Amino acid sequence: MTDFGPVFYIFGHILLALGAAMLLPAGYDMLLSDANGLQVLKAAIETLLFGALLSLAARPDEPRPLTLRQAYMLTAAIWLFLPAFGALPFIHGKPDVSFADAYFEAVSGVTTTGYTVFQHLDELPRSVIIWRAMLQWAGGLGIAFVAMIFLPVMRIGGMRFFQTEGFDTFGKVLPRATDIAVALLQVYTIVTIACAVSYIACGMAPFDAICNAMATLSTGGFATTDSSFAQYSPAAQYAGVLFMLLAGMPFIRFVQVMQGQITPIWRDSQIRAFLRWFLYYTAVATIWRYTHEELPFEQVLRETAFNFSSILTGTGFGVSGVEPWGGFVMVLVFLVGMSGGCTGSSSGSLSVFRVQVVLSAIYTAIRQLHSPNRVVVPRYDGKPLDEATMGPLILHVTGYILTQGIVAVLISMTGVDFSSALFASWGAIGNIGFGVGPTVAPTGTMIDYNDLSTWLMSLSMLLGRLGLLAILVLVLPRFWRD
Repeated sequence: MTDFGPVFYIFGHILLALGAAMLLPAGYDMLLSDANGLQVLKAAIETLLFGALLSLAARPDEPRPLTLRQAYMLTAAIWLFLPAFGALPFIHGKPDVSFADAYFEAVSGVTTTGYTVFQHLDELPRSVIIWRAMLQWAGGLGIAFVAMIFLPVMRIGGMRFFQTEGFDTFGKVLPRATDIAVALLQVYTIVTIACAVSYIACGMAPFDAICNAMATLSTGGFATTDSSFAQYSPAAQYAGVLFMLLAGMPFIRFVQVMQGQITPIWRDSQIRAFLRWFLYYTAVATIWRYTHEELPFEQVLRETAFNFSSILTGTGFGVSGVEPWGGFVMVLVFLVGMSGGCTGSSSGSLSVFRVQVVLSAIYTAIRQLHSPNRVVVPRYDGKPLDEATMGPLILHVTGYILTQGIVAVLISMTGVDFSSALFASWGAIGNIGFGVGPTVAPTGTMIDYNDLSTWLMSLSMLLGRLGLLAILVLVLPRFWRD
């Protein structure tokens, strides 16, 4: 029989950390003499009490390492139930929304998706803006931990390949998971600070710069105003492009850079493909727009580069809508969003690694058809891919595409037009957060989606962030058999 105690014990400690984090936005509002601070404090106390009781009740007699089944359960529990507590400040205080909308906002934050149901951000208490940014920043760091430490152990979505000796992984950089976590936290914090300083240097107000930097490095995209990045200077927008692209790269490479190892970041085939695809997509879309729109070239280039870097990394910031750019560009936008950033970053979607492996498998199949008697093995970065890696990866990609189609149909069945439903599914499962479609256009938010479609998108964001299998495996009877 499965022992839930260690899972409850660790989850209780995570709730304690979450409740303690709520004290920061609560205190900020109190300093501003905003009554909303007391409501956020109430949410913090509730979270702290529940976390303390859960930890005490499940405290083990002696510490034991988690089993694989417990690791699955803990990972799923964190992403499923943590947003329920992260939503409490939105329920007790402003904007005083329903549980469905509050949970959606919190899920969008911790999964770093960036979809929002909040309007008139300039009128909301500062604690709301801070808490949204903190949820995303913590979520982005947590995603990096899961992707680089837990998923390879669980063998999810081809991540086992990152444990093989042939790949330059953490095993060659840092010896233990604790050291990995500390190094990632250091890099994540340093780059976030650098991003905030750059934004301030480009004319952004310090409060906006800090919150936007947290949303940038987490590839979250919760903006501080309804206009997102459109109101900021061109210099700030170019800085946003730079740091969004950095956030879409494997954080382990920055750890190596801090250790004085510059070569791995240039030799990483993921990073090369990631940057190459960004340049290709941006160049094609820029040329198309410049020949079809009467706008200055610099503006076209800047807007295209910003929106495409935001969509590719799954950040969700924007400087303009993409629908007016035409159907051809919309197809590129869809493909860019499906690609995603690098594995080991906070980006979502399929990821560059998985797309590269799928393309390698397709190329191998074509060569096999051409030369049936020839033994051709799929390769990644010149190294052979075994069945133990290819099986889960192909299953993940297939499930990802099928789930996206099924969710789009389900959302459309709730009364949403199919174009909006398709892009809602695309943005939720890919954790892209870039709103597209007639339902989004009037407000720039997801507020006009009904509650049922909101719940579907919340589930989709969780499924997309956990790689589908980490949640779906929990509903299999075989998983619970001893």
